[in-house]
Amino acid sequence: CFATMGVFTKLLSSNLSSLEVVFFRNLIGIILIYISVLKSPLKNIGGKPLLLFFRGFIGFLALLAFFYNIANIPLANAMIFSQTSPIFTAFFAYIFLKEKIGKIGWSAIFIGFFGLILFIKPEIGFSKTDILGIFSGLGGGLAYTSIRELRKYYDTRSIVLSFMIVGTVFPIILMGIAPFYQNPNLDFMLSPFIMPSGLDFVYIAGMGLFATIAQVYMTKSYGVSKAGIVAPISYANIPFSMLFGWFLGDAFPDGVAFIGIFLIIFAGVLISRSK
Repeated sequence: CFATMGVFTKLLSSNLSSLEVVFFRNLIGIILIYISVLKSPLKNIGGKPLLLFFRGFIGFLALLAFFYNIANIPLANAMIFSQTSPIFTAFFAYIFLKEKIGKIGWSAIFIGFFGLILFIKPEIGFSKTDILGIFSGLGGGLAYTSIRELRKYYDTRSIVLSFMIVGTVFPIILMGIAPFYQNPNLDFMLSPFIMPSGLDFVYIAGMGLFATIAQVYMTKSYGVSKAGIVAPISYANIPFSMLFGWFLGDAFPDGVAFIGIFLIIFAGVLISRSK
């Protein structure tokens, strides 16, 4: 579902800015979650409003970086950057949740970062999409770490909803600022609203539907099962994205980048399977 969402996002990004795409992605999600809540009310213990807002805000920033990359680099590459999040999650869980990592975990973190270096090839410099790609993984890691704490206090849909509400309100604010302040370096977060037309509405519906399904099941899976089972399966994102991207005309990564991809996946699986 995440890979399919990426396809609709890439198609939509040819006409709309990544900021506006994030807005519609979350707006559709809010509508779908609202329908779900009408059928089955939320069940929350509550007590962590600031952490809930933080999960929404950092998730919004990570998604903004992720969608900008989908629009500007091959779909699989954008997905690979975002799939570094388990590596960051392990590191942040060690810092904030005091979870032990162990020798295997630390080895996996170093392997993952080495794989990321091979994938980026920094000898030719860090591009804007490289920096945003790293942040999409880092921000995702912070968001998933917060989920591990929030799931004790909130319904899965409440956690997802916090992310989608922030991801709807902030784009409105940023799109309102954009006509009065122009900066090419900030085009990923400052761009004016453009009215969708024609097939754009079909792409918006498809993106919102698959994004919401993916988000709900991802959050639910981390809440009801072990990360060691969930994380390795989530790497199915990458081959699906490569296949779908190929149909859209994307080029495949070269040999060195493939080694980096393998190391990133290996590190993520190693982290998730370690105790």
